[in-house]
Amino acid sequence: MPASLISFLSLALLAGSAPAAAANLSRIGISVGALDNPFYQALARSAVQTAHRLNPAVHISSQSANFTLGQQQEQLRQLIAQKVDLILLGAVNSRAVAPLVSQARAAGITVVAVDVDAPDVDGTVKSDNRQAGELVCRYLAQRLHGRGTLMIQGGPPVTSVSDRIAGCHAALAAFPHIRAVDDGANAQGSSLGGQRAMQQSLQRWPDLAAVFTINDRQALGVEKALSAAGRKQVLIGSVDGSPDIERALKLPGQIVVSASQSPYLLGREAVKLGVKLRRGDTSVRHVTVQVGLVTRDNLSRYQGWQAAMPSAAQP
Repeated sequence: MPASLISFLSLALLAGSAPAAAANLSRIGISVGALDNPFYQALARSAVQTAHRLNPAVHISSQSANFTLGQQQEQLRQLIAQKVDLILLGAVNSRAVAPLVSQARAAGITVVAVDVDAPDVDGTVKSDNRQAGELVCRYLAQRLHGRGTLMIQGGPPVTSVSDRIAGCHAALAAFPHIRAVDDGANAQGSSLGGQRAMQQSLQRWPDLAAVFTINDRQALGVEKALSAAGRKQVLIGSVDGSPDIERALKLPGQIVVSASQSPYLLGREAVKLGVKLRRGDTSVRHVTVQVGLVTRDNLSRYQGWQAAMPSAAQP
C-alpha cells in the first residue's frame, strides 16, 4: 500500500469524520516506550487531544512500557481484555509483540503502530527515520571535511533505530575517507545508557572524530562521557530535536545537530489513521512524517515538538 507523505506545509484534515468517529471510537489504549521521555509525552498528549476533539466522551488509557518487553506485553493483554476500539502501539521490540498484535486484531481491535514498525498491524505512522540518519550523518561528515572515524551508537531493537542506522551508512557511502564503525551496543535510548556505551567505545576507538546516536537522550550521555575523558573535540549528532537538544544547542558544546521529529504530528496522525481504518477506509495504511535538521545556525527558527508544522530546515 503506498505511503502518504506529510510535508511541513501540507497536512490533510479528516473532514466530516467527527460524527462517525464519535460513534465508532469509545475506548483507546496507548502503549509506548517510556512516558518519562518528553517525546512520548508529547506524542500521547497529541493523541489524547485529537481523540477528544473527535469524541469528547472517549476513554483513553496511556501506559508506559519503560522499554521492557514483558511490561508492554502485559499492557497489550489488558487492553485486549478491556475490549478497546483502538490501540496506538509504540513497540519496544518490533517483532516480539507480533503475537499480541494478532490477538488484538482477532478481537476486532484496530492497531496502529506509531513511531516504530510492528508486524501485522492495521496501519503505521512514523517519522522518516532513514532520512533522519542520512541527514545527520551527512552533516557530520561535512563538518569533518570528509575524513575521520565516525561511530554509530545503537539502541533498542526496533525499526526506527535500524532505519536511522541504515540511513547513516547510506549517507557515509559518499565519503570514502570517513571510517564508519558500529558499537553494536543497545544504549537503551537513555542518557545513562549512552554514557556507559560511550565509555566502553572510547577504549575500542581512541581516534573518534564524531558520534551518531540514535536519539537525543543518548547524545546527552555521550557528551558526558566524552567530556569526562577530555575528548571535547568529538562532534555529536542525533535524532529527535528534543527540548534538551534545543537547550544544548543554545550553549557551546559537542552536540552540533539533531534531526527533528514531530511527536505532535505522530500522535495526531495515528488517531486520525485509526479512525479512518475503523470506518473501513483502507486507502492509506502508512503515513510518514518528514524530518529536518536542527543546528545552532537555524535554532532560532525551530518551533519544537509542540508545533503542528516544524520549521527546521534541511541543508
